[in-house]
Amino acid sequence: MAAVVEICESNGAGETITHDIANSNMGSVDAAELVAVDNPIVAGDRSFAKYQRFHVTSMGGSSKIDNLKVWRTGALGGAATHVGNQRTSGYVQKTYATPVATSITNVDQAMPTSEPASQNLGIAGSLTGDLTATGYSDYFVHQIITNGADTAGASTTMNYQYDETA
Repeated sequence: MAAVVEICESNGAGETITHDIANSNMGSVDAAELVAVDNPIVAGDRSFAKYQRFHVTSMGGSSKIDNLKVWRTGALGGAATHVGNQRTSGYVQKTYATPVATSITNVDQAMPTSEPASQNLGIAGSLTGDLTATGYSDYFVHQIITNGADTAGASTTMNYQYDETA
């Protein structure tokens, strides 16, 4: 039997966790599973940051979860950029903070647009960390930065991947 892994998102002051999110839509409010068209990002502004984590709820027959990777496929509209704390070296673990729509220290790396060659999200503060029991990865914190000339309507797909050892 395989491990059970979900993506969770944390929001709000004091951290409310939404388990097994259905989407990573970015917008002008701090909310999980928001409807982007109802909460558009004003051209020239940032989206509210997303604080997301891998959550192993059951190891099943597995002994280890590791090699976490996150990336985006599809193009953003205009000159918008997607930044996060993901890195394949020089990794810095982030702790939860109430999401904001402003710049966040160490949330400044361009989001990969194809699968990274190696892990880019840590566990317990390390890119070589692993989970051998139920628990969470480090936070994956990411934002969209728009340009004043951007138009609304871009749609991309977030990709979350991990290795599982039997």
